[in-house]
Amino acid sequence: MGLTLAEKIISKHAGKEVHAGELVIAKVDVCAVQDGTGPLTVQEFKKLGKEKLNAPERTILFIDHASPSPRKELSNTHTVLRNFAKEYGAVLSDVGAGVCHQRLIETFVNPGEILVGADSHTCTSGALGAFATGMGSTDIAVAMALGKTWLKVPATFKIEVNGKLKEGICSKDLMLHLIGMIGADGATYKALEFCGDTIENMPMSERFTLANMAVEAGAKAGLFIADEKTREFLKTKGREDKFSTLKPDSDAVYEKVIKINAEDIPHTVSCPHTVDNTKNVEELKDIKIDQVFVGTCTNGRIEDLRIVAKILDGKKVSPSVRMLICPASKDVYLQALEEGLIKTFVEANATILPPGCGPCVGVHAGTLADGEVCLATQNRNFQGRMGNTNGFIYLSSPFVAAHSALRGYISAQ
Repeated sequence: MGLTLAEKIISKHAGKEVHAGELVIAKVDVCAVQDGTGPLTVQEFKKLGKEKLNAPERTILFIDHASPSPRKELSNTHTVLRNFAKEYGAVLSDVGAGVCHQRLIETFVNPGEILVGADSHTCTSGALGAFATGMGSTDIAVAMALGKTWLKVPATFKIEVNGKLKEGICSKDLMLHLIGMIGADGATYKALEFCGDTIENMPMSERFTLANMAVEAGAKAGLFIADEKTREFLKTKGREDKFSTLKPDSDAVYEKVIKINAEDIPHTVSCPHTVDNTKNVEELKDIKIDQVFVGTCTNGRIEDLRIVAKILDGKKVSPSVRMLICPASKDVYLQALEEGLIKTFVEANATILPPGCGPCVGVHAGTLADGEVCLATQNRNFQGRMGNTNGFIYLSSPFVAAHSALRGYISAQ
């Protein structure tokens, strides 16, 4: 019986062949926490009585969710992480460095590895051909101490996408369309394995978006075969020597196969208050917006900012709209500066935020007022997600976000 990509990677780390449904202990390559989950992880790690981390150079503490801190209570939790990094030699990614998931793909994770993180969107790194998944703070503490974790091997849904996406359609549209098809719990504890000629021709930036949102369908991981595009990405980050590839067996057993024709994908938007509440952008043309937010671990990469800048160039954001733009990392910010994108945004009357999660989690920067509507390129629109349970969040691609910012209404033109 052949193995899926998830089974291949986990088998390699378990030291034996494993199949969906088995409970296994597997070696871990990278551990990550952020400022929301990290303090509890630190507390639980210290309870274990371990004097040192298993791999301090691959244990990363990110300060990105409230970055910079808006309150003394959060500042104190940041101090906990900074002190732990000094005491145990862990890597600290401090204020301004960027969102953990973007930083992980830029610097820390390689194909064929296992990454566990105390954040649900850890699955972003699956686009590199790694098994990357979110876990609870206590589980991460154990992985940090022992270099191992336990998990049930997930069954896999094969997501086969073929054809060419229409002009202006992004992988965000594809992923929202898929989640609308199968539901927010349609792939609970499954691995989503993306394949097909659309995926093969897709740049890494678009693959990261798909992997990032796998968890929005309930998935444990989103996986891609590492290929020449992966190698080129690693080369730009100085890690070409870390390239390797694993492929699923031709007779791999999948729980489900979902086939999608890329040419059928429309501009898709998620409506409040669930990600699977999706509609064609044409159905929402009368929805007035108060705020547009471009950024996050989903769509805050340089390629996303280029799409937005091209649409905004020489134009002004609607006077009824606040437009916030947040580069996903310091590297993205610097590149946007070098390419003149930041100048374009500022001249269009958008506001630039420091690299980090920004308004996405509702802790600081861009909190909505009662009754306000935000169109965002983030991955979640749960009620209260942006800091106000009386706010309304719609999710879209950067393309739709930029056009909507100019018009003041949800629009793709």
